[in-house]
Amino acid sequence: MNPRIGPDQPAVPTGSAKPAPALPFPAAARRELANPQLRANLRKATSTIQAKRALRQAETPDWQELRSAAAAIKDRTLRHLDHYLLQAEAALIEAGAQVHWAATADEANAIVTTLVKRTGADEVVKVKSMATQEIDLNEALAKAGIAAWETDLAELIVQLGHDTPSHILVPAIHRNRAEVREIFLAEMRLNGAPAPPDLTNDPQELAAAARVHLREKFLRAKVGISGGNFLVAETGTLVIVESEGNGRMCLTLPQTLISVVGIEKLVPTFQDLEVFMRLLPRSSTGERMNPYTSMWTGVTPGDGPQEVHVVLIDAGRGKALAEPTARPMLRCIRCSACMNACPVYQKVGGHAYGSVYPGPIGIVLTPQLRGFGAAQTRSLPFACTLCAACADVCPVKIPLPDLIVHQRNKAARHKQREPRPHLETLAIAGAGWAFRRGWHLGLVGRLTSLAGRLAGSRTAIGPLPWPASAWTRARDLPVPARRTFRQWWKKQQS
Repeated sequence: MNPRIGPDQPAVPTGSAKPAPALPFPAAARRELANPQLRANLRKATSTIQAKRALRQAETPDWQELRSAAAAIKDRTLRHLDHYLLQAEAALIEAGAQVHWAATADEANAIVTTLVKRTGADEVVKVKSMATQEIDLNEALAKAGIAAWETDLAELIVQLGHDTPSHILVPAIHRNRAEVREIFLAEMRLNGAPAPPDLTNDPQELAAAARVHLREKFLRAKVGISGGNFLVAETGTLVIVESEGNGRMCLTLPQTLISVVGIEKLVPTFQDLEVFMRLLPRSSTGERMNPYTSMWTGVTPGDGPQEVHVVLIDAGRGKALAEPTARPMLRCIRCSACMNACPVYQKVGGHAYGSVYPGPIGIVLTPQLRGFGAAQTRSLPFACTLCAACADVCPVKIPLPDLIVHQRNKAARHKQREPRPHLETLAIAGAGWAFRRGWHLGLVGRLTSLAGRLAGSRTAIGPLPWPASAWTRARDLPVPARRTFRQWWKKQQS
């Protein structure tokens, strides 16, 4: 029997079940807006992070120069990505690592699952990784009977709570301390060392409970799985920054280490890496540097993992690279500054986006990776006010508002190709008819002025029946003017 669980306990983490299909953003946003506790949690967390970031930016006199340098480095790397990928592969192999290429998420999952099974292990410990969440690696491992234990504190909260992350940097940002306590008391005993029965919601006690719960997993695990914040092409060095030390445990204690890394994470040299190491912590956690910065280059005999694998994944990135208007999104270093500044994210949180990548970067990245086939994905480009706050704070100067407008255009074109007409398409066709001829516009004007006179003293029109209900149930429609401009002009001339 596996020593990590009892006879009546699950063989995989209880939080590893795949969530239900995501709702389109408007429906999901209405659901999240009805949760006042969520909005309070988000308001407190994002305001705190933004204040710390602003402080660190203010004390960095060359901040704008750093941003420009980072954007230029990323653009140069993406223009010559084929060269740097081959350089990184050669450096990794020379350092003793094994390199695997995955064109799709399914290929990456199959590679990792095979590598874990080859070791004979039925569990792995994981460093927080957006790439593995993107490809649903935990779910793929669970199907193969392999338990994937999240070791980042916030990821642990999400996993034990049968939940999904709602933020890139702080996955459990939607949970408060009282909720975390209840999760630990109910779920830890089902997945390992239980939480103390007298556990309070004091942060130190919660962290101590998580430390005890995870320690046995760290010491027992034969396989560790990580992502990578950066991959230095000239040396094959992988870099991970974190704040808790769990990453250091996963990267050094297991015998086998598997790192799943997006092909856009490359930087050519250590000199280039220095620019990002100054930008990333200040933009993400509001710190001058991360408490833990781990770098490893292949295998060192007798020290750390003796079998190192690097899985380089495309999973839609090549498609974005081939499209000049979409390419800037591959600059992203996953700092989460854009979502902390986004007024939409601050109100609805990450779950409304139905994606691993919420907020402004998720609006442009998710459709690019998934396509526009699902209604949920098509709705994302419209989850934005185009206020441009995200572009102001992005450390690598991604023109997010421009990319969002571009995605809206693609979503509209996708609708036009569908066989059934959409309400939006019909409305645009109606507007085209009205503006095509002068007498068409005059007729519309006379009808709207008649509606204005019939409205009496009212200033707004309430919810209208379908199909106008799609617009008016959430918005006040102003009463049309009683006299059109044409009517006024005609009277003035007479």
